Amino acid sequence: MRNLKKRRRIQVIMVAFVALILATGLIGYGMRDGINFFRSPSEVIAEPPSPNEVFRIGGLVEEGTLQRGTDDTVTFSVTDGGASVPVKFTGLLPDLFGENQGMVGTGRYVNGVFEATEILAKHDEDYMPREVVDALKKQGVYVEQGGGS
Repeated sequence: MRNLKKRRRIQVIMVAFVALILATGLIGYGMRDGINFFRSPSEVIAEPPSPNEVFRIGGLVEEGTLQRGTDDTVTFSVTDGGASVPVKFTGLLPDLFGENQGMVGTGRYVNGVFEATEILAKHDEDYMPREVVDALKKQGVYVEQGGGS
């Protein structure tokens, strides 16, 4: 009787362990496309990612580089003060997108050009994504905006 209880307890523990491993594997498999790493332009230039890797890049839209094509294609450069990366995007840009404004883009780095599939711009005059602020501070370019309540 005692041996049977011990065996049953070990079986329950083993089934729970296998279920935990299976659940962890399924969660990882489900999130594989949803995880995008953030990189600053300096990091992209220093260690270019493979053309297959989807990641996020952020910084300021470099002044004088914004060019709108005849279709919905827009080209510009994003900078963190240390390096600039050319960006190509086809689609509608956010209303607050412009030169010297913060932005974050999602896409791939192919042949020296970041091909964006999504562009996000700051949503008011004071907001800038935390990753962009950190990258700009690292390069010594970011200046804190004054004012607060």
